[in-house]
Amino acid sequence: MQIDVSDIEKIIYKYIPTAKGYQQDVLSAMDYAFSAGGKRLRPMMMKLCFDMLSDETAYDESVIGPFMAAIEMIHTSSLIHDDLPALDNDNLRRGKPTVHVKYGEDVAILAGDGLLNYAYETAAKAFTVKPGDVRVEKAFAILAAKSGVYGMLGGQSLDVVMTGKKINDDQLEFIYLYKTSALIECSMMVGACLAGADDTVIAKIEEAARAVGMAFQVQDDILDIKGDEAVIGKPTHSDEKNDKYTYATIHGIEESKKYVKEMSDKANGIIRDIDVINDSARKDLCSLINALIDRDR
Repeated sequence: MQIDVSDIEKIIYKYIPTAKGYQQDVLSAMDYAFSAGGKRLRPMMMKLCFDMLSDETAYDESVIGPFMAAIEMIHTSSLIHDDLPALDNDNLRRGKPTVHVKYGEDVAILAGDGLLNYAYETAAKAFTVKPGDVRVEKAFAILAAKSGVYGMLGGQSLDVVMTGKKINDDQLEFIYLYKTSALIECSMMVGACLAGADDTVIAKIEEAARAVGMAFQVQDDILDIKGDEAVIGKPTHSDEKNDKYTYATIHGIEESKKYVKEMSDKANGIIRDIDVINDSARKDLCSLINALIDRDR
């Protein structure tokens, strides 16, 4: 692939607030979580979708950069809150102590809130670069919707409510579609919006991203059962510990592997059928999707 994690981090790290002033403790916790590493999957997918659907002269880092940083901030805020004692109660994330372990539960709650709010403040920087640009307006609306109560937060809420209870397939699909897929859909759709794609193409991108999100979450289920904690960077068997039903615990490992491949193939098929300007970026995006099948972390 022509784009890697370091390329993405050079862009998104520009938007980390400096830990100084009376609020420096919460800013330090925000920075700690945001800079802890990870796959940077969401901003990478955003950038690849943008590159795929626009020519090189359309690229403006001062417009897409804030959105790339914002989506990673929103994702990181959700991880901080997921790890809290009231939710998953995990002590390890990306091989490091979770935020509440290092800074205390009170600061961790505020750090999660801080990153979520700062994400929108960061994305709004694009308005000053392209005032009145419909593409930026549509991208911002998608960012807000996909991360809110009708997006990621909605999935998280049902996940919390159903912990320890028997769950049906519709409820499990809802959790996966919203808790995990929504931000992946957001990432790819925002990239397409900023590239100037029309509504038909954006709808296809959303469908492909939804399949990617489902594959990604079920692969996470598999890794929680069979993964190596040292490689994953977080505790395994946390779903079992928290009495959560997952696709893998309901359908088994082999059926889950088939599902991951089926969803990945579906996403690739949709993306291959879209008319694009940059075929190299399309190949990179498909390679990234394929890598999700065999990932070990």
